[in-house]
Amino acid sequence: MTRQSRIIREATEVDLDGIMPVLDAAKGIMRSDGNMNQWSDNYPSREAILSDIQRRGGFVIEDDGRITGYFAFLPSPESTYSYIEGGKWVDDTMPYHVIHRIASYPDVHGVFSDIMEFCFSKDPNIRIDTHRDNSIMRHNIAKHGFTYCGIIYLASGDERLAFQKILNDRSK
Repeated sequence: MTRQSRIIREATEVDLDGIMPVLDAAKGIMRSDGNMNQWSDNYPSREAILSDIQRRGGFVIEDDGRITGYFAFLPSPESTYSYIEGGKWVDDTMPYHVIHRIASYPDVHGVFSDIMEFCFSKDPNIRIDTHRDNSIMRHNIAKHGFTYCGIIYLASGDERLAFQKILNDRSK
């Protein structure tokens, strides 16, 4: 897909019907890449996305006025990040933001880079986690200079690989 005009903006409840197909497409990308267990059942649900939106942490990516991506960008603290196994956070004293639920259509490119640029313009201290089987996300996280910190556990008990990046210079 050739993009003419991409914007990232805060999502609203009106966007829910445009966000849910993006999440379904992202599940398809995961499955085709061998990631069979992440985002199973009804996750992320409309309720989870609505919660992001109500917390003013849900964001859509629009290309030429069409919703082509979604992510959550939420302020600390993140309850599942209070315990980390097999490592430690780069910094565990400063406030941070966490990025969750990154999704886009398969024909849309550059989304992860655009999300990182957007998020780091808001906060120099970002944490992110992903499923061990999500090779696409792990590649993007490494490509963008995040440090592997250890394993965190979701409320369900499922493990996730956790990463953090802190910009020393906010202009980056």
